Amino acid sequence: MAVRVDLNISLDGFATTTDATPDNSFGLDWGRLVEAYTATRTFRERVLHESSGEGTTGVDDKYAAAYFEGIGAEIMGAGMFGLHNYPDDPDWRGWWGDEPPFHVPVFVLTHKPRPAITVADTTFTFIDASPDAALGRAVEAARGKDVRIGGGPTTARDFLKAGLVDQLHVGITPILLGRGIRLWDELRGLENDYTVTSETAESGTIHVTYRR
Repeated sequence: MAVRVDLNISLDGFATTTDATPDNSFGLDWGRLVEAYTATRTFRERVLHESSGEGTTGVDDKYAAAYFEGIGAEIMGAGMFGLHNYPDDPDWRGWWGDEPPFHVPVFVLTHKPRPAITVADTTFTFIDASPDAALGRAVEAARGKDVRIGGGPTTARDFLKAGLVDQLHVGITPILLGRGIRLWDELRGLENDYTVTSETAESGTIHVTYRR
């Protein structure tokens, strides 16, 4: 069992964007940040539920496929579920429609717990817990498989600062955002606890992996 983090970040380290509008809840920058990932065959099959076989199949797709392998439970922050955007909507069921791509128990960290919901084969449980306590629940639910800390960057950083992450993979997109939430803040010297490898994809995305 391993605790894993996978994030897309910009060249200057930002994992969030700030150009969202009421008409475009993700903003144009978000599409640029995740463009290589969303172009992969794996993303199209696992997230968009396409069966055309289209999409890139190179290095980016290798990491996209690895993202889904061996996961038994997921932990995510309230922002990744969308609670910051819909804090008072009891019917909000997340960003992923009627067929979420997780297929495992998901624990959503929030200071305003709400009843658990099940969408297709994914149950979202809302908890107010420390990283250690949340991980304990996720490990039990994962039944020997890996636990993924899904994000966003603040949640990932909390688990990294607590020394709870066995593997961190970042896909560094060669764009500059200049603002947002940076993954690397307060993580000086993180690399000292890991073996670090990198691989550049055809898209120009640099895949950096930290393994304990």
